Amino acid sequence: MPCKTVSRRSFLEGVAASALIASVSNFAFIRPARAQTTLTPDAAIEQMMAGNQLYMQKGALAFADDLAKFRLETEAKQQPFAAVLSCADSRVPVEIIFDQNIGHLFVTRVAGNIVTPEILASLEYGVVVLGVVAIMVLGHASCGAVRAAIAGEAVPGQISVLYAPLRAAVDQAGPDLEATIKANAQIQARLLAEASPVLAAAIKAGKLKVVAAHYYLGTGKVELLG
Repeated sequence: MPCKTVSRRSFLEGVAASALIASVSNFAFIRPARAQTTLTPDAAIEQMMAGNQLYMQKGALAFADDLAKFRLETEAKQQPFAAVLSCADSRVPVEIIFDQNIGHLFVTRVAGNIVTPEILASLEYGVVVLGVVAIMVLGHASCGAVRAAIAGEAVPGQISVLYAPLRAAVDQAGPDLEATIKANAQIQARLLAEASPVLAAAIKAGKLKVVAAHYYLGTGKVELLG
């Protein structure tokens, strides 16, 4: 019956989330955040987008603040309000483009902004232990990883391991580079929201929002993707 399936799934998600919290609490170096952000998931996204507007109009104002003060305040603990899964690209300085200072964003980076076990574990930590209420998967214009995946040519070393996680986006939108980059951000965001029982439980409880976005290198604009 449909209602029983939903009920069982909800139960399993709750058990998974509780189990993770209980397991991490057994270690002295991992404790759930005592004072988490008061922002709602929607407000967290709005704050990031407002910061991006300031960055485009006036530059990164947050870094005019006393950086030494922020270093001292975050030396013993971190309480970021949002997390970002970004591509490992030097042209996408995540904190700067959202006008956020030390300790505000929990940033994970990998070429192609793809979900790997290590990335997923890091973001689960950000939600369960650090209390982030929003995760943004941020693709960007002219992404070399996506371009390489579209081409599918032999490359040296381990670069080709990126191809498989990007295949769904290539199949959906390739060979159009920008369309494939945007499709990939949306696919990876859905993967985060659906593949992790921990994140799914937080989303269902209204404590977390996962969104996809695209960063334009030339203008500095971040666009939320529907």
